[in-house]
Amino acid sequence: MTRSRALVVPLVRAVAVLAGVSLLAGCQATSAAVPDPSSSVSSARKGSADGGSTGDRSDSKTEQKNLAAVLKLYTDAFPDPASSKAVATTDKLVAADAVAHGSGQKSGPSGVLAEFTADRTRVPGAQAVVKHTAADGDLVAVHYQVASDPADERTGEAAVDLFRVRDGAVVERWAFDQPIATGTPASGNTNTMFSDLYSPAKPAVAPSEKQEEQNRTFAVNAYNTLFRDQDVSILDKAFDPAYLQHNPVAPNGTAALKSFFSGSATFPPQESVISLSDGDLVWTFSQSVGAKADDPVLAADIFRVDDKLIREHWDVVPTAG
Repeated sequence: MTRSRALVVPLVRAVAVLAGVSLLAGCQATSAAVPDPSSSVSSARKGSADGGSTGDRSDSKTEQKNLAAVLKLYTDAFPDPASSKAVATTDKLVAADAVAHGSGQKSGPSGVLAEFTADRTRVPGAQAVVKHTAADGDLVAVHYQVASDPADERTGEAAVDLFRVRDGAVVERWAFDQPIATGTPASGNTNTMFSDLYSPAKPAVAPSEKQEEQNRTFAVNAYNTLFRDQDVSILDKAFDPAYLQHNPVAPNGTAALKSFFSGSATFPPQESVISLSDGDLVWTFSQSVGAKADDPVLAADIFRVDDKLIREHWDVVPTAG
């Protein structure tokens, strides 16, 4: 398990309900589809059943090296993108032709530094507090808070970054960030966007590689059944009725989603196109069904799977447009 909590890195990037409510925020944009259990938005994506990964999902040693390389970008480059240390680290760890997905994103090491520089301009004095990480095949994902006060989870922005790493260098990257709403949510949900609240009935045991892959397929299929097929019955099969929700748009539990799907709201079908599993967490990255391979990925969702049920959920949904 590579999940990490409260790793604070000086940084200046400032960076809504279950897999489902992320669609509420994302349905204003349009974007794509692929078969279960998800495939990558890169050239290797379509028709892949590997969730976007082109690496060996059972190679834990390489996965740990990939994660360490990505986290070094945060420690060395985020605090001062103009420094010689930042330049040297990004030149070493980001391929010269690394693809950056997203509007306005630039390729290569200079693109990473340009993004970090813009972040520093936007939120002076911010720090990155890494909450969860995953390394699976050639994919690495990082969930973190960006705020000037790392002790306050209700300020700043929530962010998820996704990287594809090959031979020790980043060759693709995606970035998702969302402001943290202030005040009391209308939903009454007072969970923060980052906290870990689930306590298993039995002592937690790190899942095997085989179980991680089963969790990934399980969570992605549940996501697609609900948001692509819009089959609400999956809520009674795959989700804990009292699952913990870290999106302030909706309260804990499945009742809010059932109400949403039984209401008059309509939205385009959405499905997972990239996915990772590490420890008891499954990460999905989604597009609208019918999107082109190079259309934006709309949202990042994280699910905690325990004893064949989804128990907890976090997401980051960039503002459309």
